[in-house]
Amino acid sequence: MFIKILMLVVFFGVMIAVGMWSSRRTGNVNDFILSGRNVGPWITAFAFGTSYFSAVVFIGYAGQFGWKYGLSSTWVGLGNAFIGSLLAWLVLGRRTRVMTQKLDARTMPEFFGKRFDSKSLQIVGSIIAFIFLIPYTASVYNGLSRLFGMAFSIDYRICVLVMALLTGVYVVAGGYTATAMNDFIQGIIMLIGISAIIVAVLNGQGGFLNAIKELSLIEADTAVPELQGAQGLFTSFFGPDPLNLLGVIILTSLGTWGLPQMVHKFYTIKDEKAVRTGTIVSTFFAIVIAGGCYFLGGFGRLFDSPAIYNESGAVMYDTIVPQMLSTLPDVLIGITVVLVLSASMSTLSSLVLTSSSTLTLDFLKPLFLKDMDDKKQLVMMRVLVAVFIVLSVVIAFNPPTFIAQLMGVSWGALAGAFLAPFMYGLYSKKITKASVWVSYAIGVGFTVANMIWHFIASPINAGAATMILGLIAVPIVSLFTPKPDKAAVDDIFSCYDRKVIVKSTHSLEEEEL
Repeated sequence: MFIKILMLVVFFGVMIAVGMWSSRRTGNVNDFILSGRNVGPWITAFAFGTSYFSAVVFIGYAGQFGWKYGLSSTWVGLGNAFIGSLLAWLVLGRRTRVMTQKLDARTMPEFFGKRFDSKSLQIVGSIIAFIFLIPYTASVYNGLSRLFGMAFSIDYRICVLVMALLTGVYVVAGGYTATAMNDFIQGIIMLIGISAIIVAVLNGQGGFLNAIKELSLIEADTAVPELQGAQGLFTSFFGPDPLNLLGVIILTSLGTWGLPQMVHKFYTIKDEKAVRTGTIVSTFFAIVIAGGCYFLGGFGRLFDSPAIYNESGAVMYDTIVPQMLSTLPDVLIGITVVLVLSASMSTLSSLVLTSSSTLTLDFLKPLFLKDMDDKKQLVMMRVLVAVFIVLSVVIAFNPPTFIAQLMGVSWGALAGAFLAPFMYGLYSKKITKASVWVSYAIGVGFTVANMIWHFIASPINAGAATMILGLIAVPIVSLFTPKPDKAAVDDIFSCYDRKVIVKSTHSLEEEEL
């Protein structure tokens, strides 16, 4: 216990020190939420990765999908790395950085408002973002509750309060600069921690080859008729349920393209050269962290015990990874706690900063506080950081049952509403205001309807379907609705046509005959 507590004290001390140092660099709104658009590639890449992967992935997703799909769940981690990270940087990174600077957009709703010339889109977008970021926050705390229940003999609520308080201190003090610097530190901890934990868990099962052998002997309770009775499905290439596995990959990978707190990282990066470096670093980080988490979760059935079932005999997926870790030495449990805290605090700080900034800039200012100057906006955002943290703690004290279901609702609504108009808006001059409204309606309407009537049983698959519907609907609706002003759109897209003039040092001319 002393080792685990000492690790936490050191960890929290470093986080606070970074927050205090960063406070000297936060003098205005742009510094607070964008760090002056001057963040280097390594820090931006780690900020992207640590905001992506939290207790939700390590405790919730790795446990649930590892149990359901075995080692094929590693495909989810690879999808996160190559679709959710590599492709996201390649497709969105440079264009987001360039166009948001041209529009002077600091949040995703503000991008919609300025790109499509609509204050209403900006205001409604801020409401959607704020509402559906709340269940995301609850899912982060839920993952922590399971871990602290395993590692400590104290009520996890005390740990939640301490974590929320310390996160609030460094975010309020240093804004995005503190968040990004702490993300970098937390990312290094995550890289070291996941590697050590995988080695330790597999050694506890007699090594990698023996763990594979034992897993291959477990009979799969697959719902796919064609695969019933097959042997070794939990160690097979596509696992016992390939189609549902594909839905998980789509939601958890493509979903990041439409999440405000993820895309925000591209707003802040220093320059186009930094985008290229950040792409490589971010992809490597995602391969290790996401690939490692889902690979580890794939061995979950080797730790089958009464502790992971509830009174009715149903599997409590969020207890699987804590059960896997419960037999580790105290030092490794301490590393695990710090790893998951690192992932969760980085995600929480990103969510809090995104929520407070969008509520201030995209909702309160245009509707009620139109004359609010820069200093007052900064104060308002810091107050709202505290409010959002208090709200998230209240939810954490009564967390929902399963992390993955809660995440499916949050990601489905946000990415379903925002992904298609944001991505198309960066590339096409023909996307219309009406199509953005349709995408909003699909994201929120489809998600809420499915919560009520459950026409798609899995919230994960429902979220994936919502994103695909948006990607199809936006270009179709744009064909039949009033086109945007051509001059205004041409002016916006001129940011991509910057000419570079170089001095000629020599030339080859055709000799006269």
